Amino acid sequence: MLPIHSLTTDILTAERTDSIVRLTLNRPEKRNALSVEMIAGLDAAFTALADDKSAHVIILASKGTVFSSGHDLKEMHGRTEEEYAQIFSNCSRMMQRIQQLPQPVIAQVQGMATAAGCQLVAACDLAVASRNASFATPGVKIGLFCSTPMVPLMRSVPTKVAMEMLLTGQPISAERAANVGLINQVVDPMDLEMVTLDLARSITQASAATIGLGKAAFYRQYAMTSTAAYSDANATMTQNALIHDAQEGIGAFLQKRAPNWKHQ
Repeated sequence: MLPIHSLTTDILTAERTDSIVRLTLNRPEKRNALSVEMIAGLDAAFTALADDKSAHVIILASKGTVFSSGHDLKEMHGRTEEEYAQIFSNCSRMMQRIQQLPQPVIAQVQGMATAAGCQLVAACDLAVASRNASFATPGVKIGLFCSTPMVPLMRSVPTKVAMEMLLTGQPISAERAANVGLINQVVDPMDLEMVTLDLARSITQASAATIGLGKAAFYRQYAMTSTAAYSDANATMTQNALIHDAQEGIGAFLQKRAPNWKHQ
């Protein structure tokens, strides 16, 4: 089991509840901006958790009234081409790391998520948001089109909704975000942490090995043709059927008893 305190820094905290790990952006005075340091911290945490067999779900939250305002603009002014390329490359790698993790990642969104902050929500597997939350890609307002946030955004919402957000920079409410598929649930602010934790716990009732196989297959087949996706899914189902937990689950169902997962 990974020592969870090893992931905690001044701007990113980590805590474990059973098999659920909560990572919390802890830079409220800077609106939880994704600074170079924050991006590196998240990337390091995700990399470490990928190999932690005791972590079955990850919750991504933040302190303060803003979930994340995106890139730290003080770090984005007057840079060289190489420096800009490195910042965006590091951020994109961190965002992609979320889908590469075997564990589902749930965004717990208590407030506004803008630009790369909105990208972070869209990159997560699931998202629960407070009614106080809102979502925007306002880069056009400062002359910087939200091209990298666009990537997971347009894979989460209908094309015209994504274009509206990208072209106008205007925020959408949590209710609309749920209606268009950017988030899963909208809840009262006082219920946000409890509902997110309940969702995480419901996932931990399944075999972590099965969840990991399924999540990888989900994203792998996304860009495939239907024929290729079926071929890949057939191979995944075959692999899945052979693992211990699948045999245990089928046997438990036939014997009318609760399964005893070994997560392998």
